[in-house]
Amino acid sequence: MDYGKAGDKVKEAVEQALEEMIQAINEWFNEQAARTDLEQTIQRTKLQMGIFDDIFVLYKPGRTIVDSLDMGWDEGSLSTQTIRFTEEMVRTEVQPRLVEVIQEKLADWADTPLIDYRFTFRGKFPTSNGMLKLTLLEYVNEEKRQLLLERIRTYTEQRLEQGVHPTKPLETTFLAKHLLDPVLFPSLDSPWIIRQYEQIQTLNRERKDALAEHRHTIIYALTLWAEKQFLPQFFDVQVSDYRENEYTLKPGQKLGGQIKDTNQDKDMGIDPDQDQAEDSHPIDLLLYAAVMILRFEPSYSKPRGLKFLELAKQLGSEQAERMLTEGSGTYKPEDTYVKTEQVKCQANDVFARITIQIHQEGPGAYQQALAFIIRLLEQGFPKSYHIKLKSKAKQYLPVKGLAKSDTHRFFANALAYPELHPLLEQYARAAIQEFEFYADTEGEKSGMPGSYAVFGLGLSSEQYFPLINDYMGQVDDEHQMIQDKFIAAFAEKYGVTVNSVSVLVQGLRRSTDGLKLKLLPEFEQDEKLEWLLGQVEELESHDAQRVLYPIFGKVEKLVALARKADGKRKELLLGLSQAAGK
Repeated sequence: MDYGKAGDKVKEAVEQALEEMIQAINEWFNEQAARTDLEQTIQRTKLQMGIFDDIFVLYKPGRTIVDSLDMGWDEGSLSTQTIRFTEEMVRTEVQPRLVEVIQEKLADWADTPLIDYRFTFRGKFPTSNGMLKLTLLEYVNEEKRQLLLERIRTYTEQRLEQGVHPTKPLETTFLAKHLLDPVLFPSLDSPWIIRQYEQIQTLNRERKDALAEHRHTIIYALTLWAEKQFLPQFFDVQVSDYRENEYTLKPGQKLGGQIKDTNQDKDMGIDPDQDQAEDSHPIDLLLYAAVMILRFEPSYSKPRGLKFLELAKQLGSEQAERMLTEGSGTYKPEDTYVKTEQVKCQANDVFARITIQIHQEGPGAYQQALAFIIRLLEQGFPKSYHIKLKSKAKQYLPVKGLAKSDTHRFFANALAYPELHPLLEQYARAAIQEFEFYADTEGEKSGMPGSYAVFGLGLSSEQYFPLINDYMGQVDDEHQMIQDKFIAAFAEKYGVTVNSVSVLVQGLRRSTDGLKLKLLPEFEQDEKLEWLLGQVEELESHDAQRVLYPIFGKVEKLVALARKADGKRKELLLGLSQAAGK
């Protein structure tokens, strides 16, 4: 290559850069060679052929790194003295040399546990036009690929399709992504893939925590496939670290009549080299991913599920259009639509919306609506739903600062009928879920599902104190503040009694720094101080501080009160300050 007038100087700089990158590559492989756990790592599951399938060389003079993760260096992290390659230099001078080095390494390591059945070598280089990210080499070990396909075939047939026992999360970690791998399966058989994912969930349905882990793994694999492989074929994608990806349909990419609804129950078998089944289209995997996200992921993930449906609709999917208007079709029609003389209820899980029209105000209408909601939640309807209510009644809870939403109004209306309180408790216990929030609340008024029922019941009778405790145990106090509003109302309603003090303490453990309670006069009584100390002294010091701050302020104030006190009161106040770590 002709470097022009500055030829020798530029050539020398390029050689120095290459030496540094080659040294970093050698050091990385030497580090791996020193590992003693290579064989042990891939023996955990037969679905893992090797440890590394991807490494990056990230060139920065004096600090070049080779890693399995893109370290994210950008233009701003480079000094003005950094050599700036041209793209031509990278492709004609740098890439061939680095590829030669990697090929030599692969000759030694490709058949070992270090390298997966496929291996990609990428680079990031500073150029005169900005940082250049480039795939330098893609390698496939065909012998390992065929062995992995055979293992996948055996696993799906024996452990899934004929299986009766729960499966291991690690197995799902690898299988979930293998089934979407275009190098393993050039033509994706959507119905067959979906059936494997469903069978994993069926086999693990009795183990709640494990089932959630399997589902999250499947959703993660589907999301990566959708965003990295499928959607970029049809959309120009603008990626941002701070907001959702933006998709613009490429000209002429609407699939229209090509997209048909598929029969997901059809047994398509598994043959990675066969032509794609006539009634199968990868967009079904996009729709499946959307439904999985909407049904099982936390509230903050729901927009991605909706986005997938909207993009599928743009591509011409009639099924996506139906799902956006009628719901995903996951539930039986009789479970998503009920109409009687007293009430009409309709549910759409895609938008996590339940529409309720009260025709005849009274306990009967609300009883039917509550039963409708409970049945849906027990079948997996999104707990982060919201209610769209049409009712003449406009009740709200006696708790200041709650959102004046239709969801709030529905439960306040229902709470007006004491005969419905047991059913409202049943609803609350079905709805309560950490990290979920009603879809029509946000910010400081965000509330976990079940909040309105719990607050109303808790303020109606002491018999619901255990329900309050269970609710507070699930509150995500980093993203919810309305528990403060309830605690204040609770303290005003019940004060400090032998029965209320434990509930008060449980609530205060989930309070925020902004809560202040006017309870000091109550604690002028030594008996009540003793009740409080009995609850607090078993807590960790940070929890004790959290409980005491809304009542006494900073711990130093509590210590000051103890200094001024005498006798038993002094002893109790010192006990509280010691519980708080002072």
